[in-house]
Amino acid sequence: MAVQTPTSCKVALAPFPLLAEPSTYKAGTFEYYSNCSRDPQQPVEFSHWIEVFRKSLPTFKSHAQRDESIPASEREAKAEQFAADFAAALDALLANPRQELPGFRAQPVSCASLCHVREQCLHNAGFVDIFKAVKQTEDEAALQLLPQVLQMLDQQPNATAALNAALRGVFAGNIFDLGAAASAHRYESGQGAGFHCALEQLLPRPWVVDDLDAVLDRFRAQPYRKALLFVDNAGADVLLGMLPFARELTKLGTQVILAANNGATINDITAAELAPLVAAAAAQDALLGQAWGSGQLRVMNSGNDLPVIDLREVSAELAAEAADADLLVLEGMGRAIETNLTAKFTVDSLKLGMVKHPEVAACLGGRLYDVVCKFDAAGTVKSLQQNAALN
Repeated sequence: MAVQTPTSCKVALAPFPLLAEPSTYKAGTFEYYSNCSRDPQQPVEFSHWIEVFRKSLPTFKSHAQRDESIPASEREAKAEQFAADFAAALDALLANPRQELPGFRAQPVSCASLCHVREQCLHNAGFVDIFKAVKQTEDEAALQLLPQVLQMLDQQPNATAALNAALRGVFAGNIFDLGAAASAHRYESGQGAGFHCALEQLLPRPWVVDDLDAVLDRFRAQPYRKALLFVDNAGADVLLGMLPFARELTKLGTQVILAANNGATINDITAAELAPLVAAAAAQDALLGQAWGSGQLRVMNSGNDLPVIDLREVSAELAAEAADADLLVLEGMGRAIETNLTAKFTVDSLKLGMVKHPEVAACLGGRLYDVVCKFDAAGTVKSLQQNAALN
């Protein structure tokens, strides 16, 4: 099916009510101004984070050059403008890490602020959604594969086994990330980028952050009433990973809200794109159809326009809906790992994702394509050091 992707609209924003310590909350897991690597032989310093974003330039420029929303005669020049502007911004920050960039929100430098600078450079050059075509292609392919994935889950011997399989599907689906140079290369080359291939190639446990057993124990103890799931990428990520996981939650009687972006960024799914996709999935699956038709499963606009998320502001509609949730799930390297891995919430929280930057792997003490499955009970949060000791 074809999905029309509108430009983002203005939405009213409000503080996210589930933050346990809103006055000290910071949307950033890693300190960009000092070495955060756990391996003294492989430091991760400010210049390395700048290069993380520089390495994404070829992928972004390539998709900009193919953006059919821009007249063919203008694409090359506009793509060159974006690449030059973003490279210049990175060069300026590398030369003086604490300077203010005129016209950019870049201070303090963090994953979120650098994502914002990249989006501004794209928009200034006239680009709105350069990954639209690839998202549509991957959404269509994932919808075709979805019945097989759901059948596999339904064949599991019990609810715990099904949740275990669904969570592994979340990690496998999260490989579809064109914002990271390593996973973008896998996708463009076709090497191990398929969902089933990624599922088979998940690194063996223990993962770099591995609370899977605690997660399954908690679900066995008592189902949640209402879960808020912040989703990440289009295609296999949301349709073969997070949607089947949401379906398993609805089997337990949990009300589920899928929170997706307001505006387009990289290959992240937007709420406007996700709603018709879930409707299409519901039309071919009885359980999804029942949950979608009754309102037990819904899609909402998060108010976010970046591949990371700062929870000091979400859409006012989502903030109101979140007030009585008892489970929060943040998925993806940007939302779960790079900006909110150590955030503390008033409800139980799950942070799920695959590590796709070597620098992030070094700071966590793990491997490229390692898995983060972090569970924190309401009002608590384990430090990265505690997780390392436990695993």
